Amino acid sequence: MSTGGDDQSGSDDVSTGGENPGGTGPGAGSGGGTATSTTATTVEDLRLEIPVERPRRAENFVALCFTVSVLATIGLAITYSLGGQPQAEGALLGLGLAGIGIGLAAWGKYLMPQGPFVEDRHELPTTEKDKQAFGAAFSRGQVAVERRGFLGKLLGAAIGVFSIVGIFPFIRSLYNPRPGNQLDYTQFRRGSRLVQINGRPVMADDVDVGGVLTVFPEGHEGDAVSQTLLIRASSVPITTLPGRETWSPHGYLAYSKLCTHAGCPVSLYQQQVQQLLCPCHQSVFTILNGARPIFGPAPRLIPQLPIMDNGDGFLRAQSDYQEPVGPGYWERNTSTTLNPPKKAAGQ
Repeated sequence: MSTGGDDQSGSDDVSTGGENPGGTGPGAGSGGGTATSTTATTVEDLRLEIPVERPRRAENFVALCFTVSVLATIGLAITYSLGGQPQAEGALLGLGLAGIGIGLAAWGKYLMPQGPFVEDRHELPTTEKDKQAFGAAFSRGQVAVERRGFLGKLLGAAIGVFSIVGIFPFIRSLYNPRPGNQLDYTQFRRGSRLVQINGRPVMADDVDVGGVLTVFPEGHEGDAVSQTLLIRASSVPITTLPGRETWSPHGYLAYSKLCTHAGCPVSLYQQQVQQLLCPCHQSVFTILNGARPIFGPAPRLIPQLPIMDNGDGFLRAQSDYQEPVGPGYWERNTSTTLNPPKKAAGQ
């Protein structure tokens, strides 16, 4: 009896396979005897529903995001063209990118069908009924989001304006004059008094032996390129290199504060070993022989500023630095002595 039952079951399987010889419909038999189902997506499929009850509200939010991005990018262009302000430019740039990003994310989350859409593997031929259902499903998607074209145009405007503003720096660089030899010089001139950041002039007896001050040329307090480290290494003059016998009155040595590696401020002075340390990449310079690098990636000596005391007790510059300060650049003059800038001729 049991054998007959098994045979009857097998005949049912065979007959089922016969009714669907192509294996394309629901319940078609597979090679292993396991039935697989392939359900076509229809216009009534609930998975095509967008996940919000009020699509217009979501559309308005996406439109607002793209509009904010456009306005922020235009503001960035105006700020940049007027000379720039780092904080404002950063805020506007972030707002422009955030508008595009949030708008796209909201579009995908609230205005697109969420699925999941999973369809079992089946034969490529499709029935006419399935084709009609597929077209109807697409038509339904167009109706669900009424302003798809409007949002697409806003997205294109946001990305387009952002791309145009992105090339502003390149366009501006084409019309700006070349720096020429401006990088070769600082604001120090012959007779410039050395002053602190608050404008107070430095007197010869202000700093004890072993003390350090950051100084600037008078009238240019805070100038990044001209910042100088004033070290009182001794109480008597020091000759760091031949030809610099008069550069260190009262034992003061003045070196540029810009590291010759990457321009970081060389601000750490080790009095016991009389060395300067750059905290960025640990370059070490000895101050008694011209701030020569003895460790780290710095490739050159730190430029020394010739200073003097002309008898009134104030420390002054004998001239500007005699070589460019800071890291190297393509047009850097490698000679030992530079000609003074023309604008200093009357000073």
